[in-house]
Formats: sequence, structure tokens, C-alpha cells
Amino acid sequence: MTGFHRWKSGTAALLALTMTTAAAAPMLVSTPATAQAIFGQPRGISIPEGVTLPVTFEKEKVVVTPDETSNLTLIVATNIIDSNRNVLIPRGSELVGQLEPATFNGEKGSQFVARQLVFPDGRKQNIDATSAVVTTKETIKKGSSTGKILTDAAVGSAAASVIALITGNNKIETLEPIAGAAVGALASIFLRRKQVEVVVIEPENDLNVTLRSNLLLSRF
Repeated sequence: MTGFHRWKSGTAALLALTMTTAAAAPMLVSTPATAQAIFGQPRGISIPEGVTLPVTFEKEKVVVTPDETSNLTLIVATNIIDSNRNVLIPRGSELVGQLEPATFNGEKGSQFVARQLVFPDGRKQNIDATSAVVTTKETIKKGSSTGKILTDAAVGSAAASVIALITGNNKIETLEPIAGAAVGALASIFLRRKQVEVVVIEPENDLNVTLRSNLLLSRF
């Protein structure tokens, strides 16, 4: 996904750049909002685990079932810069990953797991980052209107399938095309149900991602 149009206002995310003279592996940085220059590797810099990247998405909401795994691409909402105002991760870079089932305090929900960072110039590198677990849910009942829930929403394939089966609404925008086999497998289950519960995610509020391991950028 390359389109985006709602950037968050405010200053760019700021990472303080800390230098080290070690020639081997760098020391770990204790402060989460600190980037570390790496000597012994060609002009590299490491952003440590714990740093959070703000994101945006072209829709206000994403709707999935609690058990659904769905591909999703988010956009870095602001330039990630160091104390010298060098841009480490440009605004508009893509975070490619998946929404995956997860639990928080025993409640089922959904969590974004970022697998790849794609820079605006097309360069790619692996990333290990996740959002918080989102457990906000809505119940869609047979015969009820889905307008409020689905307004300006992208809907996962499984959620689209069960909503279509419950409500008869087949004109639902999906994150991925609904496969006929998936609909057939779900039909025998959900046609007998009168309601379905879905997770409703607001990407700009819910899906900011936090690094789970150091992110080595070899772009300097």
C-alpha cells in the first residue's frame, strides 16, 4: 500500500544520537529514545528496542475477527530524526506486517506485528516491532445496520465474510479479496448465528509500533 493522506500534526519524533568509540559490538543503550552510532560497521546506526514509531493509515478503522490473521501495511507518520536532525526513518516509510490474534488480560483481540520496513526510495529491511493488543469490540447482529462500524473502515477477509453472511451485505471493502473457499467454510457456521463479534481498530490511535529489538540502519 503506497497511498496515504492523513499525516499527524506536530513535531517529528526525535531520537538523541549517542556516540560510542567501541570498535566491536556496541554497548546497549539504556534510554529508549536514544539512537547509537555503530563503529566497526560501515556508517551504521542502531535504534534500540523500546522506541515507538507513530503510524497512520488511509482508513479511520480496521475491522477483523478476534481469530483473524490479515496482511496490513501502515505508514510512518512523522520523520524519525536524531539530535542533529538527520532523518533516520523518513515520513512515508511503510511498515509491512500482519494483524494477528492476541490476548491482553485474558481478553481476545488483535495486534499488529511489523516484519519489514520499506523506505520511500524502495529499500527494504527487516524490523521486529509490534503494537499494543487491541481488544475493542463491536457486536454485529442479524438485521442490524453496520453503517457506523464500517464507515471509513478496511475490513479483513474473515470479518468481511462473516459480516456478509450475517447481514447479507456483500459490498464490503476488504484488506484482501474474499476467497470463495473461505466463505464456503464459514457459511455452515455463521449462517446459523444471529450475531458476530469483531475487533474494531483505530490505526492512528491503536497501532503505533514499538521496537522489540534493536533496529540497525545501514543507510548513513
